[in-house]
Order: sequence, then C-alpha cells, then structure tokens
Amino acid sequence: MQNKRKHPKVKSKLHPRNKHRYRYDFKELAESLPELAQFVIINKYGDESIDFFNPSAVKTLNKAILKHFYNINNWNIPENYLIPPIPSRADYIHYISDLLAIKNNEKIPRGNKIKCLDIGVGANCIYPIIGNKEYGWSFIGSDIDLKSLESAKNIIKENKLLKNKIEIRLQKDSNKIIEGILKKDEIIDFTICNPPFHSSFAEAQKVSLRKLSNLKKKKQLKPILNFAGNGNELWCIGGEFDFVKRMIYESKTYAKSCLIFSTLISKKDNLANLSKLLRNINAYEIKIIKMEQGNKISHILTWTFLKNTEQKLHISDRWK
Repeated sequence: MQNKRKHPKVKSKLHPRNKHRYRYDFKELAESLPELAQFVIINKYGDESIDFFNPSAVKTLNKAILKHFYNINNWNIPENYLIPPIPSRADYIHYISDLLAIKNNEKIPRGNKIKCLDIGVGANCIYPIIGNKEYGWSFIGSDIDLKSLESAKNIIKENKLLKNKIEIRLQKDSNKIIEGILKKDEIIDFTICNPPFHSSFAEAQKVSLRKLSNLKKKKQLKPILNFAGNGNELWCIGGEFDFVKRMIYESKTYAKSCLIFSTLISKKDNLANLSKLLRNINAYEIKIIKMEQGNKISHILTWTFLKNTEQKLHISDRWK
C-alpha cells in the first residue's frame, strides 16, 4: 500500500453551492444507507472508497447520496440503465440557477412557479430531484423510452416529497425533441438536456475501452460501463451534434414559450458550429458556461429568442 494521499479539503472546481464539493464521508453515507457498507473498501492510498468499476457499488453509492443529501428514501433504476454522476448533475442545476438570477436582479427564483423541461429525463430522474430539492422548481420530464418513464414515475411515487412536482411525458416521435411534449400555449422557464453523446453503439464501446485502458494502465478487451446506460441514453444517429442541432431548430418554433433553452455539450468542438447555427436562426442571446469536474470539462450552451423587454415581461408574469 502506498502512503496515504493528501487530498484538498474542497473540490474547488465544482459550483460553490454544490453539496458535493467535499470528499465523500463513507461512514456518514453508510449510516444513512447501511447497505452501502458492503461496498466500502480501502484503496491503495489508504482511503475509504468503493470500486467504481462495479455498477452495483456505484448505484448503491447514488442511493446513499440521494438519501443523505436530498432526503430521497427510495431510488432505484432498472439494470443497465444510466447511473448518473450526481456531483456533475448538481453543477448543471446550480449554474442554471445563477443564469436565472442574473435575469432576476441577482436573486435566484425559487418555488414551483419556476418550471423546467428536462429533455431526456431518463430512468434516474436526477435533474428534477436535485432541482426540486435545491430550489423548489417544478419539472416536466420527457423521454422516448417507456421503461425509463416507468422508472421515473416510480421514483416520484415512492417519494412523497416529489408528488405533484414532476410530470412525466412520453415523446412518441423519436425524431422530435420539444414538439409533442410542450402543449399548445404552455409556457416554461428553461430547458435542461443531457443529449446522447455517441453516434453509435460501437463508438460508445470504443470510448469505454479507451477510458478503462487509461484508468487501469493496461489494455482492456471488454468494455465495462461502470455508470451503465442503454442505447437511447448513450447514443443516437449523428451523436451529440445532430441531436442538439435538431433541438435548436425546434426551439425556434417555441421561441415565445421558453425563457432560456439550455443543453449540456460534452464535446467542445461542437460549440462553435452550434453557436453559429443559433446566430443564423437569430437567437437573441447565446451563452456558454464552462463546468469542471475533476479532469473532465464540459459546457452548458444556453440561448433565448426573447429580447430584454420580453424577458422582463415573462418574469413579471410568472415569477412575481
């Protein structure tokens, strides 16, 4: 065993309001969820940890985090569905809250008057959970996968504090993103989206192998998705760029229905062309927010079609 590694007290790259800026206290987490204890190990640096290559361990850690920090007592997802990295998901929510505050005299709008559309809510329902618990926002969660929707509905059902705060809707057309979800004359305040990253299953496997080889310092022949994820969650034809491009074109149709559109962008190379596309369709305001989690850097792309006077009217009508 190597000498015990010194760790910084705070993960300073995470958002200042992120509850996960400190290293996991596995003793506290296991007190909240005793079943986590069976997965806690001492790593080669002498620290308590879990085997992050074991999906069961990662899933149980998520259960403990959600119970300990967000009072979610019953959280589960089907086998092989995406297990979300909670700290980065929380960062997205907190950065969006900052953006809303800028438009509200530096005050974060709170409560169920604030409504978000989570495009691709997934089986885990993680963004609505964090957004509701941190800021009291209400959510519409959409997805094309029936099993994901069933899982998300079950999470809401099993946790009374989420009841009537998250509405789950099926996207019947896999070629559509916003159309078919938002109802006629329905107004929302913002969207969030974690688009499928890869363009094919083969690409997802190839990237997984490369990451594992880098982490384990030896060549891997079999991919292991430690955070799991099925096809709809990990890849789509054209990958991230084509998905967001379709979202941007559809957003123009709903220009007056939403204050701020946003989506996560994992591939930095996509930002320039997507921003150009937004300018071409006359988006009024485009912003790129940088997020860092450890060595990983991702971005949030946001845009609106509403001019300043329209934005102020939206806020006065809905938030006051």
